[in-house]
Amino acid sequence: MKKNDYLKIDDTIYRILAVDKDNYLVLNCNTKNMPSWKKESELAEGDIISAEEAFNMLDIELIEEELTGTAFKKAHERYTMIAGVLAFMNDDSLRNRAIAMAVDTYGISRRTLTTYFCNYLVTDNLASLVQKSRKKNRPMTDDEKIMRWALNKFYYTRYKHKLTDCYIMMLKEKYTDESGKLKEEHPSIHQFRYFFNKTRKKQTELISRKGIKEYQLNYRPLLGEGIQDFAPTIGTGMLDGTVCDLYLVDSSGKLVGRPLLVACVDAYSGLCCGYSLLWEGGVYSVREMMLNVIEDKVKWCKQFGIQIEKHQWPCDKLPGVLVTDRGSEYISYNFEQISELGCQVISLPSFSANMKGPVEKLFDLVQDSFKPFLKGYGVIEKDFQKRGIKDYRLESCLTIEQFEKIIIHTIIYYNNRVLESFPYTNEMIDAKIVPTPAGIWNYQTEYGNSNLLSVSREQLILTLLPRTEGRFTRKGLVVNKMRYDADGFTEEYLNGGKCTVAFNPDDASVVWLLKEGDYIKFSLIEKKYQGMSVDEVHTQKKKQKQYVAGFREDALAAKVDLAQKINTIAAQAVKSDNTDIRGVTKRRQKARTQRHRDLTSKVIDNE
Repeated sequence: MKKNDYLKIDDTIYRILAVDKDNYLVLNCNTKNMPSWKKESELAEGDIISAEEAFNMLDIELIEEELTGTAFKKAHERYTMIAGVLAFMNDDSLRNRAIAMAVDTYGISRRTLTTYFCNYLVTDNLASLVQKSRKKNRPMTDDEKIMRWALNKFYYTRYKHKLTDCYIMMLKEKYTDESGKLKEEHPSIHQFRYFFNKTRKKQTELISRKGIKEYQLNYRPLLGEGIQDFAPTIGTGMLDGTVCDLYLVDSSGKLVGRPLLVACVDAYSGLCCGYSLLWEGGVYSVREMMLNVIEDKVKWCKQFGIQIEKHQWPCDKLPGVLVTDRGSEYISYNFEQISELGCQVISLPSFSANMKGPVEKLFDLVQDSFKPFLKGYGVIEKDFQKRGIKDYRLESCLTIEQFEKIIIHTIIYYNNRVLESFPYTNEMIDAKIVPTPAGIWNYQTEYGNSNLLSVSREQLILTLLPRTEGRFTRKGLVVNKMRYDADGFTEEYLNGGKCTVAFNPDDASVVWLLKEGDYIKFSLIEKKYQGMSVDEVHTQKKKQKQYVAGFREDALAAKVDLAQKINTIAAQAVKSDNTDIRGVTKRRQKARTQRHRDLTSKVIDNE
């Protein structure tokens, strides 16, 4: 027997509340009197039963669902009253004092308090402190049970059958005789439709017939203020990416494909903080976009021959909050490392495009801006992939460098468009701000009401680098099976140990040791791998290993041959049973004289 066991003695159920050697504190669940101590011998005849068996015998029915509303409030109020008594349950004297104190504090009778106390001890469940409300529902008829079965089997499915078709299927399955003839007694279509409307649940219908993805994206209730709930000022960046509806070519005019556009848009003002236009996605594209966020946009645009003023694209700092979806590049460990710079990363639930509306709007505006003017240049139309439609890939002629200029011009327009529905404050109107995303950003920045972080390019790059485990050894810091070195780490090399290291997969020349938030640079010892990527190094090592393995059998055969030759020569040696070990010095001098050769004699003779 142990604590919390239920014990059946004759027709009485006991619950063991505490154990002290061979003494047991038990509660009589039938009478629900105050707990008392009993010796083990008094309970020896009892049988241990499960909680379900005990509840069935005691006719106890707990509330299966979670307590809510009034029931939740009432249960916790009553639990608060008995909480102090539960703490002294094992000591009769202290328990009685706690009961008296609770009676005075909460203004209830001792009888009521002990009833709550004992009811709770029987089940150890808050639901025992409130009565379960019983709803008296009329039991369904046999026809109604069949109609419910038919709706679940035929209507609430992904096949999207019509209600009339479900009715016919029901009649065929349940209301036909052995010969397949319809029985005279059967529900009418009006009864079937009435039962459907009476029991219909819109959410169940949408999820079962359209799928959870479609429901979350297009049908679920949209409550609250959306982005205003977590973006009270500038500094909440929303990240997302999309594949552009345009085919591009390389510098030689050959088709490359559709580029990927990744962008960060401020949720409060709608300003595009930065972007990246690349052929590859994943963490690499996100890293390029984050670097563009902190870039001086005047200098950036100048590289493309575009002249702008600072106020037209003012963002050069990192948003303090980054909102992402559940994309693999955003939930990866690399991206989460950005929180080390002081950023907060918020991951939205799946299919929540409405919660990142600003960045979705940017993509729509960008695509709608260039499409009308690039028809015939590789733009994909709405009839894409339909039969008989021309292949838009054959029209492609723009390079990614040319298209990026178009993207920059479009973003500048986006950042300086007039926002008519923005909730301007009286202070903004009095300050006569320009009603554009850039104007709102400049106003919030000027008055210091922003959540932005000043981060250097080097800090951001190092923070977003992938990390791995390194080991200090006598041969240096070993990372990715390569050796690195830096001054001042002699003790670490001698003591050994593991550490965390950031590395660049594209160049194995250096790695950075993470130590107390700092990045310490280590240089590659094996110079033959200088400038190679990590994958190239591993490929080279694998190639070398395979090359050497090809000669392993020859080396083994040569070693066996060497052993044979040594044994043959050793066998010719004559062993003596009486070796003279005296006079070694003289014999050694004689042997040296015999073995000595004049190396210059041949040179003199040749002259």
